[in-house]
Amino acid sequence: MRETATDRPTDVLTEGQIGAPLGERATLVQFSTAFCQPCRATRRILTEVADLVPGVAHVEIDAESRLDLVRQLDILRTPTVLVLDRSGKITKTASGQPRKADVLAALGHAVSQEPDEM
Repeated sequence: MRETATDRPTDVLTEGQIGAPLGERATLVQFSTAFCQPCRATRRILTEVADLVPGVAHVEIDAESRLDLVRQLDILRTPTVLVLDRSGKITKTASGQPRKADVLAALGHAVSQEPDEM
């Protein structure tokens, strides 16, 4: 995963903005376009990871139909993946087709920010 700039006007995304429920522990948000070949491979990888890690959701957003959000988040290419913690805070932004190991590492960071349970 190639990281992009972390200065964003929005640091937290809501269920309303992404059009789906947030994961209990983390959410992988993928911005794609219809003819993007790497987007298909990214979808497979993120789906596998979400199925593998309990409490993680994968949400794919069509960038062309959500230009408002694309502009707000300064998404410059597809695929772009945002890793959100359980509250919707963006903990990682990356563009290009990710490696499964990189997605798992980014998720580990997002999940490690969970409050300790007693």
